[in-house]
Amino acid sequence: MSNPLFAARRSLFALTSVALALSAHAAAPNQLETVVTTATRSPQRLADVLADLTVITRADIERMAAASLADLLRASGCAEFSRNGGPAGTTSLYLRGAETRHTLLLIDGVRVDSQATGGPAWNNIPIAQIERVEVLKGPASAIYGSDAVGGVVQVFTRKATSAPQVDLGLGAGNLGIRKLDAAVTGRDGIFDYALSAALDRSTGFNATLDVPGSFSYVPDTDGYRKHQATARLGAQLSSEHRAELVFLKNHLNSQYDASKFSPTNDDHTFQDTRAMRLSWSAQWSAALQTQLSVGESRDRYETRPSPYQTETRIRNTALTGSYRLGAGQQLNFALERTTEHLDNSGLVAGGVDDRAQNALGLGWLMNAGALNLQLHARHDDDSQFGGVNTGTLLAGYALTPALRVVGSVGNAFRAPTLYQRGSVYGPDLSKPGVKALDAERGHNAEIGLKFALGDHEASITTYRNRVGNLIVFGAAGSCGSSFGCYENVSQALLKGTSLAGRARLGVVNLSATLDFQSPTDASTGKLLARRAKRLATLRADTELAGWQIGAGVQAAGQRFDNAANTKPLAGYALVTLDAAYRLQKDLKLQVNIDNATNRDYQTAGGFASQPRTVVLSLRWSPQL
Repeated sequence: MSNPLFAARRSLFALTSVALALSAHAAAPNQLETVVTTATRSPQRLADVLADLTVITRADIERMAAASLADLLRASGCAEFSRNGGPAGTTSLYLRGAETRHTLLLIDGVRVDSQATGGPAWNNIPIAQIERVEVLKGPASAIYGSDAVGGVVQVFTRKATSAPQVDLGLGAGNLGIRKLDAAVTGRDGIFDYALSAALDRSTGFNATLDVPGSFSYVPDTDGYRKHQATARLGAQLSSEHRAELVFLKNHLNSQYDASKFSPTNDDHTFQDTRAMRLSWSAQWSAALQTQLSVGESRDRYETRPSPYQTETRIRNTALTGSYRLGAGQQLNFALERTTEHLDNSGLVAGGVDDRAQNALGLGWLMNAGALNLQLHARHDDDSQFGGVNTGTLLAGYALTPALRVVGSVGNAFRAPTLYQRGSVYGPDLSKPGVKALDAERGHNAEIGLKFALGDHEASITTYRNRVGNLIVFGAAGSCGSSFGCYENVSQALLKGTSLAGRARLGVVNLSATLDFQSPTDASTGKLLARRAKRLATLRADTELAGWQIGAGVQAAGQRFDNAANTKPLAGYALVTLDAAYRLQKDLKLQVNIDNATNRDYQTAGGFASQPRTVVLSLRWSPQL
């Protein structure tokens, strides 16, 4: 049998060759005119972005109908993940092979994280309410501070429309899948609004496998229930001033198997993610614009009947903006204060801990015809471990109107979590020679080519990111626990080459990605756990007899379930199919089939992955 990964690779190379050879201009507008903000923290055309940035639109989200944000990112070729069972299971996301805690998640500009586990709850981010996702690959601490060692994922929820509009979605499928979402958007005078809510449930499948050494296998089904709501309320006070309030709440109730020795227990995890942000945007002159914002996020995790509970609260106050220095030059600035609070019984100091970070960031953007330069610098001062300086230099040069070479160098950091520093497993500073945990630090360099001509795009990026001071759970001795302690001992080397292409060939739209990566432990040369050397996606869609038809392949090579590389996880290729038909102007019928070949695979040892799912849905979107 032919290897599907090799097939995806050949398809991408063919697509890239075709795109590079095209010379005719396409009449239709292309994605490069999209305005993005994540790459520099200020608005710019996607065509002008020097970093490796992917945009996933609302149309993409509806067409693919992914089960979770992690599934959406994998299907789009942005990241890989490991998961304990189905879409509601604990999920780790690996962007360019980096640890899950090394990717910063922003929801409408609000930082979302857990100071217990490190990293956001990727399994509890709503899909129905997302308007757009921007994925920035590569270090970005010089712009955003802590966490952005591997990159940034920014989620934008739905925004107001010029005319009042309702959007209703209803879906059902096997595995007891039931989906319902509703949104209403519009404007009334100076005020605008976007309100949405969603319900999602599944009876699920058995998330654990009966394999040697399994501790948690129980022969039952593990389902989930989610309910989610968002609100975006805005006031256009004048042509220069706008105030906006954004609120998001997600609740997840998921079944899991805690222990095969308690098979009658109905084990549940309960997870709540909340985010709120109040902002005031002002255009003081043609050159100067600012935004003042106050935001808060909360991540709460609980298990029952096994008693465990933890809650993280992050508050951020920021003044950001830009000033145009002259033709082709712009100065960006950011002044921020972030406070983090953890409530967890495992903390030594009464079950709670707090810290604060103050930061100042500056950025210089220059566009001189064929040459583009960017310089970003930032200083973060942490109340627990002191100051960190980060910087990034990016450059781009247009070899032709359609072909540009880009490159960058920069560093990044991730602060230790409050749990890593303050729990019984954290350093006991009363012991001789024991030091406090330092921040994890990354140093990255990359170079790439970007091609864009009409509806045809292709890119190739080669990167090398060395991450030092990695925090691992090591041997006992430096803390108060006899089971082990957190310590700065490891180094990781994340290197690879990413290719991406998009083209319209006749009536068929094609897109593909291919990643050759080597995320390794720098001291042993072994692959980091649960990360593959080869990843690929391929998607095609077209219109036929009134139907919009699409198909995709997601493939990953062999990985290892452990750091010693002694427990292999087989590679896999997943096929997705989708079709949509407009029954009326405002009414659309859609069917999605995920894992169409019913492939049996694992992303984490001992845990099953979702089998074939078929979901039939209706979407009604009338203007009022």
